[in-house]
Amino acid sequence: MARIAIDLGGTNLRVARVTTEGIERLVAEPCKAQGTEQEVMDQILELIGQLFDEEVDRIGAAVPSVVDFTTGVVYDVVNIPSWKKVPLKDILEDNFHVPAKVDNDVNCFAAAEKAFGSGRPFDDFVGITLGTGVGAGIVADGKVYRGANTGAGEVGCLPYLDSNYEAYTSSQLFKRWHTTGADESRRADSGDTEALTHWHELGHHLGKLLQALLYVYDPEAIIIGGGIAQSHRHFDTSMRASLTEGFLYPKEAKDVKIIFSTLKDSNLLGASQL
Repeated sequence: MARIAIDLGGTNLRVARVTTEGIERLVAEPCKAQGTEQEVMDQILELIGQLFDEEVDRIGAAVPSVVDFTTGVVYDVVNIPSWKKVPLKDILEDNFHVPAKVDNDVNCFAAAEKAFGSGRPFDDFVGITLGTGVGAGIVADGKVYRGANTGAGEVGCLPYLDSNYEAYTSSQLFKRWHTTGADESRRADSGDTEALTHWHELGHHLGKLLQALLYVYDPEAIIIGGGIAQSHRHFDTSMRASLTEGFLYPKEAKDVKIIFSTLKDSNLLGASQL
């Protein structure tokens, strides 16, 4: 049997056919993010139709938004303004007549790490993604923990300095410097002092976010993914120094495993596990 996995983003829409061997086929195109709710939905249904056949027994979707995991309704999808309240689960089931489930994309990231990636040895870990924003997926006792209202893991919203952690550990920090993470990574690779200083600062703030995760969740491991994490060579040292600086439980900070994800297509793989 096979499953259909959807990774809905404000930039790209990706749909994959997944078997026990992994991703068998993938189709992708730029998301019609500025279109109407129906235009975006039609795009999703069309891509699924390219991969769907009688062997598909389930559909899973990863979306960058708050999700009611029970009903499959998604709210206020990031960078898709028309998607305010969309009953995605019901629409998928009505069109393809197989069970469908929908979850937040970072929860899918954590589920993928548990099933296929660096999270396999751990029953209790936090997966965080660093990109346009910052979010966390929590695995407790081997299962994704979503909270009473499926809102667990919104760590980027926690207050920090004059704003919140997201303002200091995502691409929002680079916007303050009128640049991007990709540009700063290229500059840092060439030894640019200013760029290296910017990455050092991001690492410092990220270390403080890791402290907050340790205080709240006490995980065995923290697995870090997302686009910004690909440049971890530039901020890993300052991040780890910041984590231990002023932390009240040194043994906990010493024992926790900080791992940068190497798993490809984690949102799709996680969606396939729903």
